[in-house]
Amino acid sequence: MLFFGRVYPSISRILPSCVRPYSSVVNPDGIKGIQLGGIYPPLTTPFNADETISFDKLADNLTQYARIPFAGYVVQGSNGEYPFLEKEEKLQIVKFVKDFIKESNKPLIAGSGCESTKATVRLTEEMAACGADAVMVVTPSYFKASMNDAAMIAHYTTVADSSPVPVILYSVPANTGIDLSIDAIQILAKHPNIIGLKDSGGDVTRIGSIVQKTRGQDFKVLSGSASFLLPSYLAGSVGGVCALANVLGDVLCHMHSLYENNIIDKELQRRLIDPNNMVTRRFGVAGMKAALDIFGYYGGPNRSPMLSVSPEARLVIKKAFVDNEFVPQSR
Repeated sequence: MLFFGRVYPSISRILPSCVRPYSSVVNPDGIKGIQLGGIYPPLTTPFNADETISFDKLADNLTQYARIPFAGYVVQGSNGEYPFLEKEEKLQIVKFVKDFIKESNKPLIAGSGCESTKATVRLTEEMAACGADAVMVVTPSYFKASMNDAAMIAHYTTVADSSPVPVILYSVPANTGIDLSIDAIQILAKHPNIIGLKDSGGDVTRIGSIVQKTRGQDFKVLSGSASFLLPSYLAGSVGGVCALANVLGDVLCHMHSLYENNIIDKELQRRLIDPNNMVTRRFGVAGMKAALDIFGYYGGPNRSPMLSVSPEARLVIKKAFVDNEFVPQSR
């Protein structure tokens, strides 16, 4: 049970308390045994009108999420506008969220992927020092032509060798233009500190193939979207890191529970597709934040150069939810 009446340290005091010399980063007993499974919301980053981070609004959203049976939380993913945040801001968010949720004993996964291996290693260690229980490392992508299997295997192996916490591979070709190959994943799955993959590509046959080729390893696959959550379960995934969980977390957790009890709700999966499209493919993170506002959470503005959606787009987004029987309720 989370305790919501606590007094948080000022933001200026958050960063120094979590950034320590790397030699002092401790890997607690049992952390490598973290079990992936269930629904994880990739949290958005709430901004004020001046684009500073609103930690009060982040706390408000987390307070509402506490009633939902999430398996854990993800910060610094695509929905967190990770590329637009400064390093110090990323670490502040990890520290803040970990402090907020620690009484729930739910794991916090933090995105630590950078373009260089050296920067990824450094940020991974710092995020672990700030409380991340695992890191999710997106594929480097700027020099696409050079990002072959050998480069990816070397990159992730180096990161996993040095990371104080478990590593989750992250393939999101819609943003990076790179789909981490099945051959590379099969090799990386053997690393004792690489525990899984978030696959956002949408190819369910690929998910099934990865699950099959990594069987026998301590390696799990998480679906990267609610649009194919149920099919991914049937292909062998164990849960999802889904943008839509920020708005319909209770619904996605219900689907997970149904599947765990061998109940296949095809109609519910179909109803999720159009709303999910609104907050991913069509309007992206700006659509996600609009949906949060519509459903009584805090979405707020995006950080420039990303623009918020228009009032007309908000109506389109709301209609997609309502048409599929997801009606905003007053909170």
